[in-house]
Amino acid sequence: MKLSICIPVYNGADTICPLMENLDSTFSNIEKEVVLVNDGSRDNSAEVCKDLCKKYDYVKFINLRRNFGEHNAVMCALNYCTGDYAVIIDDDLQNPPEEIFKLLNEIEKGYDVVYSKYHVKKHHWFRNFGSKVNDIFATWLIGKPKNLYLCSFKIINRAMIDELKKYKGPFPYIDGLLLRATNNVSSVFVEHKARTQGKSNYTLGKLLNLWLSMFINFSIKPMRFITITGLTISFISVVMALFFIVEKILNPQTVPGWTTIIVLLLFFGGLQSTFLGIIGEYIGKNYLDQNNTPQWVVKETFGV
Repeated sequence: MKLSICIPVYNGADTICPLMENLDSTFSNIEKEVVLVNDGSRDNSAEVCKDLCKKYDYVKFINLRRNFGEHNAVMCALNYCTGDYAVIIDDDLQNPPEEIFKLLNEIEKGYDVVYSKYHVKKHHWFRNFGSKVNDIFATWLIGKPKNLYLCSFKIINRAMIDELKKYKGPFPYIDGLLLRATNNVSSVFVEHKARTQGKSNYTLGKLLNLWLSMFINFSIKPMRFITITGLTISFISVVMALFFIVEKILNPQTVPGWTTIIVLLLFFGGLQSTFLGIIGEYIGKNYLDQNNTPQWVVKETFGV
């Protein structure tokens, strides 16, 4: 059994070395490879990863030309890994490497994917809030089981690795790809540590991009929501029209209110703009996909 440990690196110069030292000692008796993908870091992460390739002969390093996003970097790592199982773990040391054994023991029971879950999450409150919102939308949009927590720290088997590699679109969402390919999924509790160095790279913009990827690329439910909302508004408009006609017949002296008209105009104008925006997202991302926008572009590789 060969284990691939895939690590997307972004501004992780201070944490990637301690993480590698921990991985090396924890898995000294297991055939392994570590695939580091530098996702356009602004610090000297690339130089640190190159040094790690020289120090450990089982390390592969892929340096991307710019920042493509965490999920794109993970897809890149999966395309380069050769193990029977692939563990995806962040570079921030919040997930202790020894917890990988819990994921490994669970997936060897025959599961395709095993997610980690936490008794206590020690992320910043903003990221916890974002994860909660993401969990709600994932349940609605991509059919995620309600009792399953989608975590970046997970393990997948070779069949799922090969399935993920078939996706060539520029906007991958790893959990969406996994859940549309299999329902043979499990999860286990693992320890989660507080961040000791640096700060989270998750921003509001990145969370919004993640939600849009889930919205637009892996579900047509937003379009169905638009259709249902449009039909509902049309029905309400017909009912209101009949009401006003009857009101006018019974009370000819009634004068329509100017405020009501303005409020309705603003409401429906905003609604139309929102719907056009959602439709535009679908069209725009489809255009970028058809235009062969790359998932990632490799600048250089080491140990590959």
